[in-house]
Amino acid sequence: MKQKKLTGIKLFLFAFFAVTVFLPLIFMLRNIGDADMGQILSSQQFQNGLKNSLLLAFCATIISLVLATVLAFCIERSQIRHKNLLTFLLTLPMLIPSISHGMGLVILFGQNGFLTNLLGLDFSIYGFGGVLTGSVLYSFPVAFLMMLDVIRYEDCSSYDAADILGIPKVNQFLRITLPYLRKPLINIAFAVFTLVITDYGVPLMVGGKFSTLPVVMYEEVIGLLNFDKGSVIGLILLIPATLAFVIDLFCQDRGVHSYVVAKKNLAKNKVRDALAKGFCILVCLFVALPIVAFCLLSVMKKYPVDISLSLDNILKSFQMGAGNYLINALIIAAFVTVLGTVISYLTAYLTARTPGVSSRALHLFSITSMAIPGMVLGLSYALVYKGSFLYGTLAILIMVNLTHFFSSPYLIAYNSFNKVNKNLESVAVTLGVNRFYLLKDVLIPQMKGTILEMLSYFFVNCMMTISAVSFLFTTRTMPISLMITQFEAQMLIECSAFVSIIILGVNVFVKCLLTYLRNRQARKEELPGGAKIPSAD
Repeated sequence: MKQKKLTGIKLFLFAFFAVTVFLPLIFMLRNIGDADMGQILSSQQFQNGLKNSLLLAFCATIISLVLATVLAFCIERSQIRHKNLLTFLLTLPMLIPSISHGMGLVILFGQNGFLTNLLGLDFSIYGFGGVLTGSVLYSFPVAFLMMLDVIRYEDCSSYDAADILGIPKVNQFLRITLPYLRKPLINIAFAVFTLVITDYGVPLMVGGKFSTLPVVMYEEVIGLLNFDKGSVIGLILLIPATLAFVIDLFCQDRGVHSYVVAKKNLAKNKVRDALAKGFCILVCLFVALPIVAFCLLSVMKKYPVDISLSLDNILKSFQMGAGNYLINALIIAAFVTVLGTVISYLTAYLTARTPGVSSRALHLFSITSMAIPGMVLGLSYALVYKGSFLYGTLAILIMVNLTHFFSSPYLIAYNSFNKVNKNLESVAVTLGVNRFYLLKDVLIPQMKGTILEMLSYFFVNCMMTISAVSFLFTTRTMPISLMITQFEAQMLIECSAFVSIIILGVNVFVKCLLTYLRNRQARKEELPGGAKIPSAD
């Protein structure tokens, strides 16, 4: 690719971000001018929602961080068996919408819940306790995967040196482990805080009188069509997410990393392994309970009135359009996955491999959507595109999802490109090789694992998202995830449970397929004697 073509592609990408990210936000901020901000901010409803949101996000972040860190150490710093299976089970909550976690708690611990009736429990799941439990269930797998990645790639040679010097384990943890985890913990904490404070699925299901800002925003816009008030709340929700984004940006570890990582030498310790495995299994059981409840409830005629097994709820779901809405969701996810992976991969190549001011600006634009909550992005799209030919089509749902989930796959590719030899472009220029062929024949084959991970991220999140599309769908274009809220509003929780199972089943199938392809690629890269061809993954 010649310099003119690279400049043209960069200009196209700048225009893409202007239309999909900045223009909608400008319209939303402009819409605030029509609202009485003083009255909205001083209202009891807003102040209670803000206080509840901050309290919930703070408590859920602390619990999720502790739980994720302990689980990550149990997996990586023990000799338990079936680590891959345990990791998969612990991350199952990431494959269903957040509202399904709230519904799962109602099915288990509600007034007529399975465990409530079975164990004779006498407490209410509705309120702060229920929302906190659902939020932790929804957010800890994200923190767990991030922490697992941090611990997995820690260079443990310093621990071996400390053992030789006779330094106690407690001092090793305080002087080696904690300093190493400090910056990653800050990043993970803000990621979880943002995830919880902008979620409305769990509070909507089990909040009761405990109302959070996203729920207030949802009720004002969907229920009362009050876009002015929704815009004000959207602006407030944008503040913690933006703050988290800025702090995350400045807390990135800019130290020099070694690509040769010494693994931890683990001594045999039956007590440690038994405790680690027991704790992992206990959390896996808690994670699996809502999913088991969904499976049971979806084949019961009418719980708790008639618990006889029946396929009536499954048939009713399809009669009410589950099949068509599943097709909509698959179409949206497929387009977003393909387009998103191509655009984010190309953007990452330009920002990581072509130096200059324009590349740095493009990098900043590419990660901006990470600071925008899904509900805020969806509302801003509704304001800017309402009345246009795009509104109410699958195209706008594809566009909002692509924008909403762009940043994380982009960063995955960006980090991988930074691991590839920086001199490849210089060699290509010397040999007269076009950049296009360098990409096609060298970089893409070397980064197949990264590309599969990007595909997985886009598809899974598109299948289960609710927040970003809540203000943009019609009865013709609605994705299947939104049927959960509709069925729940009609007191058809058995049908809601079945829809959750459909989404989980599709996501598990896609994750397993892409994992199989990635493992197959890894086996192909293996050389005789167990060595591996160097890659960027």
